Amino acid sequence: MPIPTLRRLSLSLALCAVTPLACAETWPGADWSSAPAPRSAAVEALETYAFPSRDDATREGVRTDALLVVRDGAIVYERYAGPTRADTPHLTWSVSKSLLAATLGTAYRDGRFKLDEPAARYYPALAEHPQLKVGHLLNWASGLAWQEGYEYAPLTSSVVAMLYTRGRGDMAGFTAGFREEVAPGSRFRYSSGDSNLLSAVLRGVVGEQAYRDYPWTALFEPLGITSAVWERDGEGTFVGSSYTYMTARDLARIGLLMQRDGRWGERQLLPPAWVAFNRTPFANYQGNPDKPGEAVPGGHWWLNQPLNGKPRPWPDAPEELFAALGHWGQALYVSPDEKLVVVRYADDRDGSYSHNELLKRVRAAFAEENAQ
Repeated sequence: MPIPTLRRLSLSLALCAVTPLACAETWPGADWSSAPAPRSAAVEALETYAFPSRDDATREGVRTDALLVVRDGAIVYERYAGPTRADTPHLTWSVSKSLLAATLGTAYRDGRFKLDEPAARYYPALAEHPQLKVGHLLNWASGLAWQEGYEYAPLTSSVVAMLYTRGRGDMAGFTAGFREEVAPGSRFRYSSGDSNLLSAVLRGVVGEQAYRDYPWTALFEPLGITSAVWERDGEGTFVGSSYTYMTARDLARIGLLMQRDGRWGERQLLPPAWVAFNRTPFANYQGNPDKPGEAVPGGHWWLNQPLNGKPRPWPDAPEELFAALGHWGQALYVSPDEKLVVVRYADDRDGSYSHNELLKRVRAAFAEENAQ
């Protein structure tokens, strides 16, 4: 056996002695371990729902581009449709927000900022909002008069203006110019603008030179993610609200990191306290009566927790499940107790897709107590 190989083996044995749990678990290397679950009636039922006949002319119905299920660190199910393949970096839309939160978490680990610090300390364009804290932005609670409308309200939509018209050259600067409607931290209002302010805050936290490659050096490369693309606005700020692309297998690495409380092998990439914050409901969230199945906001992640006397949003999934969600059906679901990570890419256009229905069928097919 060559000497370098012996040294690596000795190092691995030493690490296992210190962190035996990490060595007992399955972790992906350059590629994932695969242990496909056997075909079953439950798998057939899942595919019937997730992959019905696809009508590309009308774009109606459930239109899954990719579905990937990881159980206990190994892929147990994987299927693609439409133009998407295993090597396709798919647009994640607002899943980008949770990727931004994970990237920020690496800077938090290094003590570079605190949640209760003024955001203006790191992004001076927010000087007119001195009470706005970094934590408020992570809870989508800036208090700014933002309107998150999409195709159905293009003339009044703040996000359409930010992404495509007046704000596209400097998305954080555009958002910082909004008036303060209520006190920061007093109200939840979902805002892609808050996310792009956070991206500008990250720039101030880590410095101009490090920022250019920071998501890769701090997060993607340690996880073995090789497909990631993250677009920037005209000012060079990452579009933290919307524009990351990566393969389903690479996005699943983020899910496994979160499922294991920020740990990747023997490295603690994210502090457990940061992951706990991500998974803590925003205290002032009241719920939207027009959206009874809407998940509960945490720290730039979405939660399946009961809150203020309301039942959990997805009743057929466990309370501890949390998710990163994006426009047109993009989703990364993480169920820590069940050791499940689910990636779904999609092109849903008519609102017929149900998070609860997919999760119910995934769990029936792949949760360990149901596995055949």
